Amino acid sequence: MTPERSVERLRNLFASETVVDFPQIRAALGDASAMTAFRYLRQLPYRRSYNHNGRYYCLYEPSRHDRFGLWSVGDIHFSVDGSLGNTVRRLVSETPAGATHRELQERLGVRVHNTLLTLLRRGEIERARRVQLYVYLHHDADVRREQLQRRQAMIDAREAEQEAEKPLGDETVIAVLLTLLRHPEAKVAEVVRYLRGHSPPISLKQVEAVFARYDLDQIGKKGGGSIS
Repeated sequence: MTPERSVERLRNLFASETVVDFPQIRAALGDASAMTAFRYLRQLPYRRSYNHNGRYYCLYEPSRHDRFGLWSVGDIHFSVDGSLGNTVRRLVSETPAGATHRELQERLGVRVHNTLLTLLRRGEIERARRVQLYVYLHHDADVRREQLQRRQAMIDAREAEQEAEKPLGDETVIAVLLTLLRHPEAKVAEVVRYLRGHSPPISLKQVEAVFARYDLDQIGKKGGGSIS
């Protein structure tokens, strides 16, 4: 083995550059052919970037990667899984509530639309529609069911939070108070039922807010009074 062609030369290259391209690898091996360069490279634990068409290489060191198994140098991204397809499949399968296209794209920093379609066609992942979005899920039915349950819980919690943050407009207040004038003894849940079909919809949280603003529960308990 000539001094120019040794695994140690590659180790030194990765130690000095961290991320390299294939021409640099060949140069470090004395302008070796592509086949010879790959033969030496395979003797090291390495990863190719999952973007830039796999142009860049790094020495694989698990401690570099974050909790999602990802590591980046500038806009060059690496994964413990190597390829983008393997990475997307793992993230979809391991994420407790599945993952949407947008969530995956933001996490990986690259477009994943075509990769998702390919994995779907191969049956390696599944998807389901929730609130006008596709959620990508594990191919196993039992795991998928648990992911969907967690996703639905996330959706419900977000909707409840949004409802709580809605401003209490005059139209909503008037609708609730008019309902109470017609049904003076109605409780919160009954008012919500009476207002079913109202446009825009009036939620339980909004009715509760009107009751709290005018202390309507206390009016009922005192057995009299007026709404003003």
